[in-house]
Amino acid sequence: MFLFLSFLLLLKNPSIAQSLNDDGQDVKRSHFPDGFFFGTSTSSYQVEGAYIDDGKGLNNWDVFSHIPGNIKNNYNGDIADNHYYRFLEDIELMCSLGTNAYRFSISWTRILPRGKFGQVNPRGIMFYNKLIDNLLERGMEPFVTIHHHDIPQELVDRYGGWLSPLMQEDFVYFAEICFKSFGDRIKNWITMNEPNLLVDMSYIRGWYPPAHCSPPFGNCSAGNSDIEPPIAMHNMILGHAKAVKLYREHFQLKQGGSIGIVGFTEYFEPLRDNELDRQAVSRALAFTNAWLFDAVVFGDYPAEMRLYLGSALPTFSPEETSYVKGSLDFIGMNFYTSLYAKDCIHSACISGGDRPIRGFVYTTGERDGEPIGGRCGNPRFFVVPEGMEKIVSYMKERYNNMPMFVTENGFSPPQENDQVQALLQDTHRVNFHKSYLAALARAIRNGADVRGYFVWSLVDNFEWIDGYSQRYGLYYVDRQTLERVPKLSAKWYKNFLANGSSNHNNEEDLTIRSFRNTNAII
Repeated sequence: MFLFLSFLLLLKNPSIAQSLNDDGQDVKRSHFPDGFFFGTSTSSYQVEGAYIDDGKGLNNWDVFSHIPGNIKNNYNGDIADNHYYRFLEDIELMCSLGTNAYRFSISWTRILPRGKFGQVNPRGIMFYNKLIDNLLERGMEPFVTIHHHDIPQELVDRYGGWLSPLMQEDFVYFAEICFKSFGDRIKNWITMNEPNLLVDMSYIRGWYPPAHCSPPFGNCSAGNSDIEPPIAMHNMILGHAKAVKLYREHFQLKQGGSIGIVGFTEYFEPLRDNELDRQAVSRALAFTNAWLFDAVVFGDYPAEMRLYLGSALPTFSPEETSYVKGSLDFIGMNFYTSLYAKDCIHSACISGGDRPIRGFVYTTGERDGEPIGGRCGNPRFFVVPEGMEKIVSYMKERYNNMPMFVTENGFSPPQENDQVQALLQDTHRVNFHKSYLAALARAIRNGADVRGYFVWSLVDNFEWIDGYSQRYGLYYVDRQTLERVPKLSAKWYKNFLANGSSNHNNEEDLTIRSFRNTNAII
């Protein structure tokens, strides 16, 4: 109750209310096409909790997060936001915002506790059926990610996870169960979330499980940062493509859905206004964005990667190329930041940028001590709204204006003030979304076929190695009670989705309501 009263006090402050409309960005829902999806995003491990409940098996993050020192403050996702038990309440939050879509992921080990080496868990199937049915009952379109970072620990122990080609068939087996169990209602499938970021964090930096890396990127107990990332990425792309082939041959015609993949995208500007750094920008875009999307659109990796990685970059056989090429109906883009790029071929660089796996490019958010944009809680993220227009335009031109969704875009504030009232008064997040949406609207007016925008995230959640210290949610989550409290950004998003209307006499409509009078399917 204290938290809710704090929120009401914030809304009664005229200067705060004014901030909803006073950042110089005039963006309205009407600036976007009819039928455009506006939603929120989460992922299973980050919000569900219930990590061993109802037959769920252990995944790699369950194990990794329980090792002291791996996660900030030794947090884990055992409980997370308890979404497994509070999903009806969270759907009510979405409805109160006025969103028409929700992107979530399916926990691999909630469906297959031991991967293909065990039985399907009927209680896991039941949970996602209830989630999907209640979303549809409330007019919410589900966008379902099959694999969002978490894999069965059994598959890690047996053959090393994504470093093994055996994982390809494991993923296809999991995907087929999802298509059979949920595909009659799911019209938008995402095979994988950010395989390009996952291989960076897991096999170059060694920050995510299995924590593989080598100098100069880190001092892990195992791994090779130059060799392993392309292998893991190759297996993930082949797993994706095989799952898409299966869906198209056996499910798509009958079920009428679409299937795509989500990549982590960044835009880059030259550190200096010279040709070498402009070439570095091209390489950075290739090694970050095109590594994934060139493969699934064109059937091969970017020429820049082939040039600098040589034999360390795997090749697709003619048969593989036949089903990898064009293995998506839409592009999913997670976009947060832009960075500077510096050439490391003809000039000295900080260790790491001078490696082939980085394309001989050093990337940074600062030039001469000045940040490229406003600072965020993540030290590698900066507020650069024009980057949204530029990255969408880049993807439009490179991939022949294939349909696109911005599947994640969000802001976590610098960790300067952890007081609840400061977290609720999130004017920086409001301005972030207004400015990025305005940039996205410009890209759409210039012809980009973008069909949806998803805020990361609905609620503050478990942000991987940062634990609960990074807060991206429209709703604050009290870590003791797990109460969801709307931030100012939730009020703004609701107003935006209502075409800018400010006539909201009952502010309590942003909080969890009683379920006694709803049509919840339980």
